[in-house]
Amino acid sequence: MVVYIFNFIDRQILVILQESIKADMGLSDTQLGLLSGFSFALFYVTCGIPIARWADRGNRRNIVALSLTVWSAMTALCGAVANFWQLLLARIGVGVGEAGGSPPAHSMISDYFPYEERGRALSIYSMGIYIGILIGFLAGGWINEFFGWRMAFLVVGLPGILLAVVVRLTVAEPRRGMSDEEPAARGQDRFMAAVSGLWSLKSFRYASLGAAFNSFVGYGSINFMPSFVIRVHEVPVGLVGTYLSLGVGIGGALGAYTGGWLADRFGRRDRRWYLWVPALGTLAAAPFSMLTVLTGSVDLLWFSFFLSSVLLALFLAPTIAAAHGLVGPHGRALASAMIYFVLNIIGLGLGPLTVGVLSDALAPTAGDESLRWALFIIAQVAFVGAGFYLLAARHLRGEMAQAAARRNT
Repeated sequence: MVVYIFNFIDRQILVILQESIKADMGLSDTQLGLLSGFSFALFYVTCGIPIARWADRGNRRNIVALSLTVWSAMTALCGAVANFWQLLLARIGVGVGEAGGSPPAHSMISDYFPYEERGRALSIYSMGIYIGILIGFLAGGWINEFFGWRMAFLVVGLPGILLAVVVRLTVAEPRRGMSDEEPAARGQDRFMAAVSGLWSLKSFRYASLGAAFNSFVGYGSINFMPSFVIRVHEVPVGLVGTYLSLGVGIGGALGAYTGGWLADRFGRRDRRWYLWVPALGTLAAAPFSMLTVLTGSVDLLWFSFFLSSVLLALFLAPTIAAAHGLVGPHGRALASAMIYFVLNIIGLGLGPLTVGVLSDALAPTAGDESLRWALFIIAQVAFVGAGFYLLAARHLRGEMAQAAARRNT
């Protein structure tokens, strides 16, 4: 979880700094969307699947430590860039490094804990997303205000290199399948056969798309929320970082843990709850996401943003737990990486980029209000995500039983 905190500090620090970077470098909202979303996501997911395949065969702890070193160094390098293209390349480097973080970690956690406890275990790991955003927004906002955006990148990037040494020396690499009832037979599927086999499962495919459209709303809104509050409500950047960090950090962490806890609690009776919980959370988040950008009250904005953060965060741990129930111990890193591939291409890659493009397109008629309407439009996508989760739940029990039977033959 601590490694995942650093992952999201380094990933999302750009978001709280982007208004200062935009003013310094003369960037457009579309360029900001590329920096905070698509450029990172494209290389993150491209490298994620082969690294996950490596993790399903190699030492996962060492892969995590190496990846942490790379993304931390590249984050620090962001503070030394001279133009947009250099910053873009540095962000690509962060994405390549972070590709080796979560899939190996998910696989290790599923070896540490049996199925009926994985939702909560993965939810504790997933809390790192929101604690990382909390620290990144809080530290980034105030460091930016007093020392500038370049110093913020250096301060959050360099400590990760020290943490990588700690991970390498202290974290235990678990035995494959040690918490599973069935034997951990080594998978012999070739790479493309394993990928196509997973994608052929309707529960896996639809759950991946549900997670992706949930993240489309989440990343699209959070990556431009600082800019929205600064431009439309004229709140200083330090205060924006403070309020956003508390909303996302506390609300998101609460939602992440609650999602895993609910899925484990109700999933003992019916494993479809591992997908019903994300469906209900994604659906319920939509009206609060819309209220956040439509209200003229800053106090109501923070309250509705907090609630939408809680609800949008319910999805990840149950989704990963459900996916790991469909594969054996030697396929779990790949399963996580494939979910992250779809989630990050659509969610992180297209979410912020879509908001930036819509904002630029609406600017001639809406002015500073263009960002408000761009964020309102993408909030509707939550209904699409909830629909995919409900479709996935219809197939989950049958495909879990079929997958277990195939592994035992």
